[in-house]
Amino acid sequence: MLNLKKNTPRWVIVIIDLLIHLFALSIAYLIRFDLKADFSLIQSEWEILSKSLWFFITTKFIVFGIFQIHQGLVRFSSTADFKRILLAETVATMIFIIGGLVRFYQLDGYYLYPNSVLVMEFILSTALIISGRFAVKLLYLEHTRDKGPQEGILIFGAGTAGQLTKRLIEQDSANNQFVVGFVDDNKALRGKRIDGIRVYLLENLQELLTKKQVQTLVIAVQELQTKKLQELAEIALSLGLQIKRVPEARTWVNGSFQVKQLKPIDINSLLGRPVIEVQNPKLSAHFEQKIVLVTGAAGSIGSGIARALLQQSCQKLILLDQAESALYELENELNEIYPNTVVDYVIGDICDQGRMQKLFKTFQPQIVFHAAAYKHVPLMEANPAEAIRNNIGGTQILAQLAAENQVAQFIMISTDKAVNPTNVMGASKRIAEMLVTQLNEHHPTAFITTRFGNVLGSNGSVIPLFAKQIAKGGPITVTDERITRFFMTIPEACQLVLEAATMGSGGEIFVFEMGEPVKIIDLAKKMIQLSGLKPYTDIDIQLTGLRPGEKLYEEVLSNAENTVPTYHPQILIARTREAIQGQEDLIGALLKKANDQENEASVKIMKQLVPEYISNNSTYQKLDQQ
Repeated sequence: MLNLKKNTPRWVIVIIDLLIHLFALSIAYLIRFDLKADFSLIQSEWEILSKSLWFFITTKFIVFGIFQIHQGLVRFSSTADFKRILLAETVATMIFIIGGLVRFYQLDGYYLYPNSVLVMEFILSTALIISGRFAVKLLYLEHTRDKGPQEGILIFGAGTAGQLTKRLIEQDSANNQFVVGFVDDNKALRGKRIDGIRVYLLENLQELLTKKQVQTLVIAVQELQTKKLQELAEIALSLGLQIKRVPEARTWVNGSFQVKQLKPIDINSLLGRPVIEVQNPKLSAHFEQKIVLVTGAAGSIGSGIARALLQQSCQKLILLDQAESALYELENELNEIYPNTVVDYVIGDICDQGRMQKLFKTFQPQIVFHAAAYKHVPLMEANPAEAIRNNIGGTQILAQLAAENQVAQFIMISTDKAVNPTNVMGASKRIAEMLVTQLNEHHPTAFITTRFGNVLGSNGSVIPLFAKQIAKGGPITVTDERITRFFMTIPEACQLVLEAATMGSGGEIFVFEMGEPVKIIDLAKKMIQLSGLKPYTDIDIQLTGLRPGEKLYEEVLSNAENTVPTYHPQILIARTREAIQGQEDLIGALLKKANDQENEASVKIMKQLVPEYISNNSTYQKLDQQ
């Protein structure tokens, strides 16, 4: 039985091609003599032809070898292969013509072959070899194609990337997909056929789905505006389509990619608002030849800041974290991407004052980005003393050392949970904000705070959690169907932090205008749909109830605050209330109670420092009633 998946030896293909050429040459001679040549005429022509037949075979063999016609697999022949065959046939024919002229004028007065024969041989050989390969390719695809249910695909973008995507899908016999058509915004292409399939307009998508069996929309436009991507995603998801995207061209190998590289679009692209972009020409100059320290460098935000800083012209970057394995992984990643940069990787605990003193003395940083913090709300609600020791005590150690060592800038990473906090974590970050703001009033160091919402894809965020739950077959767990959060991407968060360093003079709290909050349950539904599944049918969504300290709605600015605009319409400066009387003493007492692991007493002092801190769904609600 014929096995189309088995590679035919190359020498067999070479012999077949030579036989095709000889056959084409014979037919060309017969056509020349109107298919009526008698035996004597054939015999006389053969006597002439036989003397040059070796030249015909040798030339075809050498030329085909030069053009590497037999290097690839016949069943995977492409347009590029057909072009090479055409070019090789043209070159061989020109050689025969030139060789004939040389023989006629320099040797015996005969041409190698009649010019009419050469033209017909060229046409026949080219047609037979190309059509033969095309036939083998079609036969292979049909023979190996999955016979199961077929999945219809629409490709958005009828350009080069779209056409390449179509061919790769059709060539991938391991899948059961077929391309229904192209979708494009260009109205001039409507109804036309490109590469054998029809082009439709986006506005006709719903009508098309009623006529065709389509399950997936593949986006094959490399530089697609975020607004357009969001529009496409919303349309596709509303119609029950899975949506995938062609990988970035830089990841292609030899001008192509594999079908398995088609991945669902990133949930980061579906924030429901335009991506916040900051283009400040002063950014590079601000960090040029600076020694910069990043704490919590192995975390999502810290590592994002590190990557952003490595694109600037820093003199040296010091990356500090107590998580050994995570820092080691970051080191391997950055060394591969930025092999020529000066980066020091330091293991250390920000609560270890002696270790931090040594760090500042050794490296003498000029700018500090403080991203080290405990951030998981339920865990901190159960361990208040550790939240206080790390988020407040660690910040105090670093901030005071920054002031003592005359660091130019200290940028602290805060959270929207610090606004009207309902939990220990949020209250600890608000107190840390108050601490650095107060230090700004008494030291030349510029103490700056950045505050933003939940970061998509960060460690401990809902996105990785939902992804794991989907991978396991569900269910996805959501605490409450009403719960909403402000979201931003890691690049957006890092832009804010770097921009704050450039814009800030000290004492400010920078926030983003983040648009409308996103319902967590809607985010869960979109993630299920992006995975090609149906909410509640394929993957269930279960409500588990609010966790300790969790609130339904987050805020970016507290009721006691107002904002001041900046040059960028989406970056604001929050004005906070004045420090409470005895703030420094209360923070000292708070840290002492936390070091003694007196949780309830510690939380009580936190509520004195932050009067707006009202516990929610927590054992510490009783303290609000006293």
